[in-house]
Amino acid sequence: IYADPAKRLELYFRPKDPYCHPVCANRFPTSTMLLRVRRSTKKQQLNAEEQIQPEVQFEMEILGIVTTVYKFQGMSDFQYLAMHSGPDGKQTSMYDKVLMLKPEKEEFFNKDLPLYIPPPIFSRLDTPVDYFYRPDIQHRSGYNNPQVSGENLIGLSRARRPHNAIFVNFDDEEIPTKPLDAAVQNWKKVCTNPVDKKVEEELRKLFEVRPVWSRNAVKANISVHPDKLKVLLPYLAYYMLTGPWRSLWVRFGYDPRKHPEAKIYQVLDFRIRCGMKYGYAATDMPVKAKRSTYNYSLPITVKKQGSHTVSVHDLKQGLGSAGTSGAKKPPSSRYKLKESIYIFQEGALPPYRQMFYQLCDLNVESLQKIIHRNDGTESECTERDGWCLAKTSDDLRDSMSLMIKQIIRSTRPALFSNTTSSEDGKEQLAYESGEDEDDEEEEEEDFKPSDGSENEMETEILDYV
Repeated sequence: IYADPAKRLELYFRPKDPYCHPVCANRFPTSTMLLRVRRSTKKQQLNAEEQIQPEVQFEMEILGIVTTVYKFQGMSDFQYLAMHSGPDGKQTSMYDKVLMLKPEKEEFFNKDLPLYIPPPIFSRLDTPVDYFYRPDIQHRSGYNNPQVSGENLIGLSRARRPHNAIFVNFDDEEIPTKPLDAAVQNWKKVCTNPVDKKVEEELRKLFEVRPVWSRNAVKANISVHPDKLKVLLPYLAYYMLTGPWRSLWVRFGYDPRKHPEAKIYQVLDFRIRCGMKYGYAATDMPVKAKRSTYNYSLPITVKKQGSHTVSVHDLKQGLGSAGTSGAKKPPSSRYKLKESIYIFQEGALPPYRQMFYQLCDLNVESLQKIIHRNDGTESECTERDGWCLAKTSDDLRDSMSLMIKQIIRSTRPALFSNTTSSEDGKEQLAYESGEDEDDEEEEEEDFKPSDGSENEMETEILDYV
């Protein structure tokens, strides 16, 4: 525990009981000394009439410096015992029946026992928290509560704040030509300084140069506070939910389904493949997971400090690309992301295990040849392949996976010491993406999202719904 600053020290009142719930101590830095104190007493009797006068002496020795202490400041949680209450109220221990302390025969597992289900989790907090009850908010006249779908009532503490984005499906006949009035009002409410005006103009120019953008690509080209971008994007573009431009923002009035040249803006959902046939297992993945269920914050770990909540008032005060004066980065690039967040380069690994690339951002000549195989002969825009030839996405994924394998082979040759030749590896990497009905089983096994990867489309939808 001492070696890991993120862990809390556990104390079990019943160490031999696996059902014992511990109390936890928090770690604190300190600058104290560890002392060894000896107290010696010598009894002296002066004469028969006088009482015994003990002579007490203290000896102190500094043993070392203490830099870390653990303090038990929390309350003990409920304890759950393996007990059974009989009809007469008598408690019977079940430890000898539910704990397997040695190899047992089949009879041990076939015994009839009372139902015993320990709780899946105990309290996540062990310190008291004040809950300040507040009266109902008195809204202005004319206010209506936001509509919340009945299927989303469970788990919601409040309705999501609407950002007034317009969502479009591939099958929708019409596309929006202007933003919602609420989106216009939202942006005017927070656009209160020259920096925000400049950011708006920069984003307008981006959409003039290229009518379709991903949110990450926008973040890599202009510096804008993420919370302001949530308000600005619905003001200038609509969001595609399905089809070859899913998860992308499209300029108002532009319909990529009617323009074959929009082929280069289509999205490619690319995920780094792992498995023994690719030369590395999930534990040897060259790209770390963005988040994982294994890093789930338990009560025995130190709680991370929450991020500062940004309010509309903060946004009005200029939390745009200017930000605060004490930050390290210059104002021009404080919120900018690196180009690798949306551009695929030969010889470089993607930053995350799952990436949403636009075809024009695959900066490799061989990949561009695959994309432009049918230039000038595009006849139909389909929901799966858009303006590209069928299976274009599969061919791109195979080529990109082979490039990544070659990068790993050059940087970590030990992973490939027992694998087959590169030609065999090429055949192993080539497989169908699993989107056809015939390949559903392979899709489940080989083409699922990596643990810890972030589905950008799902995350972005939740931001705007």
